[in-house]
Amino acid sequence: MMEKTKKNMLAKKGWKVGTTTEFLGLSEEEARYIELKIALSEHLKKQRIKQKITQEQLAKMMSSSQSRVAKMETGDPTVSLDLLVRSLLTLGASEKDLAKVIAAAN
Repeated sequence: MMEKTKKNMLAKKGWKVGTTTEFLGLSEEEARYIELKIALSEHLKKQRIKQKITQEQLAKMMSSSQSRVAKMETGDPTVSLDLLVRSLLTLGASEKDLAKVIAAAN
């Protein structure tokens, strides 16, 4: 969160200060959906690294490509929630693990 003094200084210089959600005109549901995808993407990368698995290895485990795994880990908008969940399950995540990630995202 931006400091109040910096926010005031920018506003005085004519800048509009707000949230990403306001800037993009997202609904609350759209913003929550994006946060969920980001949380799952970040968790995927952490778990893959923790297990010392390369993107290429994970791709082979999923019958996918390394570039697709890279897109999953960066929250690319072309990646579905289904694919993110499937990749986490491939790495051994339990339903409880997924629930924790989802709960923390909101």
